[in-house]
Order: sequence, then C-alpha cells, then structure tokens
Amino acid sequence: MVQIKTPEQIAKMREAGLVVAAIHAATRAAAVPGATTRDLDMVARKVIADAGAKSNFLGYGGFPATICTSVNEVVVHGIPDDKTVLKDGDVISIDAGAIVDGWHGDAAYTAFVGTGHAPELVELSRVTEESMWAGIAAMKLGNRLVDISKAIEGYIRRQPRPATGKYGIIEDYGGHGIGSEMHMDPHLLNYVSRKRGKGIKLVPGVCLAIEPMVSLGTAQTEVLADDWTVITTDGTWSSHWEHSIALTEEGPIVLTSPDCGKARLAAYGVTTAPDPLG
Repeated sequence: MVQIKTPEQIAKMREAGLVVAAIHAATRAAAVPGATTRDLDMVARKVIADAGAKSNFLGYGGFPATICTSVNEVVVHGIPDDKTVLKDGDVISIDAGAIVDGWHGDAAYTAFVGTGHAPELVELSRVTEESMWAGIAAMKLGNRLVDISKAIEGYIRRQPRPATGKYGIIEDYGGHGIGSEMHMDPHLLNYVSRKRGKGIKLVPGVCLAIEPMVSLGTAQTEVLADDWTVITTDGTWSSHWEHSIALTEEGPIVLTSPDCGKARLAAYGVTTAPDPLG
C-alpha cells in the first residue's frame, strides 16, 4: 500500500528534510583530505542532536552509523569508520536522513575531496544529479511511476559516453516511498522495466525519495562481508544523488532542498508548491 500524506504530515516531513539539508551542508564542509568517514558521521550526529531530531539510519537493520559514506567504487551503504581517511582526489557520496515527530527525510549527494579530479568523474556526478532533477520534474499529477524512471534513464542515455565507454545505471538499488517510515512502497527503478509495468498513478500526497546511482562502467553490484557496503563489480567509481519529494495539488515540494527545489525545477518549466513551513 502507498501511504498518502496530509498537508500537515508533509509539513512535518519538510521539517525533517531541512535537518537533512543541514547535515549535507555540514558534512560537505567537513569532507576534506585527512578527515575520516567517522569524523563526518560525528558531524552529522551533532546536527541531528542540535535540531532535536532523531536519526533514521542509526540502528536501521543494525546499521551502526547516522550517515552512509560511500567512497569511490562504493555505490551505497558505506559504513563510516576510523580507517577510511579521505584523500585528495577521492569522490564520496553521503546519504543522510532524519526523523521529526515520526516523519522521515532522506537525501544523498556526491562530493569531491580536494582537487585534481578527472573530467569524467566531474561529469559522472553532474549527469547523475541532473538525471535526479529530470526524474523530479516528471513527478507530476496524472503521471505514473514509470514516467519518473523513464525521465531518469532517458536523461542519462542522452549524454555523451564517458571515456570508460558507458554509464552503468545501478540495477539492484533505487528510489522508494517515504513518510512514517524511511523505506516504503513503491520501489522506484532508475530505468524502465517492462516487467514492472507503469506503476502507481501520481496523486496529491504521494511522497518519494528519488535517487539515481550511476557508475562509470557496470550496472552490477556486490555486497561486501560487512553485509552493508555495496561496490561495483568492476571497480569503477560511482555517484549517488537523492532528494525526498512530496506531490501536492499545487505541484511538487523538494522536501530536502533548502528552496524546495524551486531554482532547479524552473529550468524544467516546473513550478514548486509553496513551502509548507512558510
């Protein structure tokens, strides 16, 4: 069953989303050469505590941290620790979440550590992020879930191929519903699958976490012995971007974006609904 939210519940999700946005800002500033991924986790913990919120990652299925820190070939679910020291030239994807009064926010971004990154890595992150915004722009009243998948995949496939030969749209992980739980129905693929059909109709109150994950090679992944860390099977580096979005009668609200997604969606001719927090 897909949970339909009331305007009041969406407002609470916006509060949680702003906490996630604050985590992103703080961890982005802290992701410098010499920092450990544990350092970044401690930064996130402070932001959550200062906001009076709760972590939705810590303890989820036994996960031991408040954020996921996925470096280079790690696609998602990287566990922060003291051994992983960020180096100049690394790429890190940070996935973060928060709970306010029982309502969840969830978002991820890719950052560049230091300088000297290969152009194909910069372009990989740009393509992944822009495919997310293309998917968000397709979250319109009357569309169906598959229209979001189609927009994400279509944007990626239209881009010039990287020097490695192709972009791999990760197949084993995707977006999801979000609300009173972090992961809810429906599951959202980042590519079109005939087996999955058209999916649900997008109506007011539907809330989704849209999160493409793309590599410079394969679409295939494997999970390491810690039962969490997901890497590409060919060792190519990857990028992960995510926002949580609510659909209302007046349009979408990007709950985890400081401006509700207004600036980025304007390029797609999409007008966002007013911020429920004013």
